[in-house]
Amino acid sequence: MKKQQPELFSQHEHALEKEYELCPECGCELQIKNSKHGPFLGCNNYPTCSYTRPLVSQEAMDEQIIAGSECPECGNELAIKKGRYGIFIGCSNYPECHHIEHQNEEQEMATCPQCHQGHLAQRVSRYGKTFYACDAYPKCKFVINYQPVTGQCEACGFELLIQKKMAGGMTLICADKKCSHKQGQ
Repeated sequence: MKKQQPELFSQHEHALEKEYELCPECGCELQIKNSKHGPFLGCNNYPTCSYTRPLVSQEAMDEQIIAGSECPECGNELAIKKGRYGIFIGCSNYPECHHIEHQNEEQEMATCPQCHQGHLAQRVSRYGKTFYACDAYPKCKFVINYQPVTGQCEACGFELLIQKKMAGGMTLICADKKCSHKQGQ
């Protein structure tokens, strides 16, 4: 006697049913589509109708005024805002005033060893990584990924060192990528 195997998904057929939503603009069906920004719902009648809607609704962060704060440039209140590189604090009078509070004010560190005119400043990439670059950009494109330390390389004489955390602790290394000599070794 052969035992009959239950069909796959037989008990949960309703889970396989596709729920069709209709486009509010033209009445055609909406379909899940993909883009470089992720999945979204788009109209099947695409070239004629260009209706799209995010698949997952993200919480819209409204501008939150910081009570008791004052913009140093125009005197209006400061607000917490969301921008391209994440959350930041800026003036609530935005189009007229472009003041932004930086968490760590850009501090000049050392003179740029490549152009000798600019200074190295701490920056943050759009991915949140800290790097140090010459403030004379685009004329000078000197960039390092580790914290610069004023000093001179023992091997090649390059005018800047970087501080790098290694297995044995913090180590000073020549900032010239061709040399990369470790100080004290």
